[in-house]
Amino acid sequence: MLFVYAGLAVLVILLSLALSVCVDTLDKATNLSGAFLGGVLLAAVTSLPELFTSLAAVAFLNEPQMVVGNILGSNLFNLAALAAVSLLLFRRVYSQSAAREQRLPLMAVLLIYALLAILTVRFNIYFAGLNIVSWLIFLLYALGVRSLSAEDEDASESAEADAGRLLIRFAGLAALLVLTSIALTLVTEQLKLAYDLETSLAGALFLGVATSLPELVSTIQLVRLGNFNAACGNILGSNLFNFSILALSDLLYTAGTIYIFDEQAYRLLALGALAVASMLPVLYARRGRWKLLGFCLALLCYAVFLLI
Repeated sequence: MLFVYAGLAVLVILLSLALSVCVDTLDKATNLSGAFLGGVLLAAVTSLPELFTSLAAVAFLNEPQMVVGNILGSNLFNLAALAAVSLLLFRRVYSQSAAREQRLPLMAVLLIYALLAILTVRFNIYFAGLNIVSWLIFLLYALGVRSLSAEDEDASESAEADAGRLLIRFAGLAALLVLTSIALTLVTEQLKLAYDLETSLAGALFLGVATSLPELVSTIQLVRLGNFNAACGNILGSNLFNFSILALSDLLYTAGTIYIFDEQAYRLLALGALAVASMLPVLYARRGRWKLLGFCLALLCYAVFLLI
């Protein structure tokens, strides 16, 4: 079963890379904003595995805790990936800085962690039949997307290309990614039973890592190209989108609320919040040594999670 899992994970990477190339071509072939296509749409595309594995866990397996582990594990892995790549290529990152527009998404992600810790531990407040945490996540996601989209208001120049054909190709690749993601969820359920793992731990280890591989690959490429700003935007946008997946799963889960955390989920929550906080010096500090400290802390958080 582990070989099947590995094969599906490789397929997720290949499909996500193909989708990234398709998005880049659309950027050159249409008048859509380059910032929107890259910082928002690309982040959403690379988060498609998280989306459909989570929906499959709720709809087919009735495993809400697996969704929690998947999202929290993916977000922690994303930050650790950015930190690890930045440390390995620190000379290219040292003198670069992220755009100011990325600070709002970072604060939105940090605030969501705080909301999850406070409202799900102490309170369960509902509005219109939905947990208020989900409503607040949708609101913060909208604000974050607006900030990232506003980074570059100039539309890219149109190029001669068949935009319709590109959109059909994009839809086809996305459909394959959806099917692969659902298969990953089913395989993860089998691995959980085979190795007698907690549901949230299985979601964090198997789903969280596998569905975050597209973000890892794109981060490596962007940092190598010297585009640290885009690498940060992709990770922050993906993490923010992942939280919207959590809220959407809560909306679709009719058996109750999805915000029921076990001990492992609380560990992920605490380490994830600390990892996000460690990104504050990365976005705000001008000196490279503060960035170095932030990257080390983010990587340490994921190492602690693996040790625990």
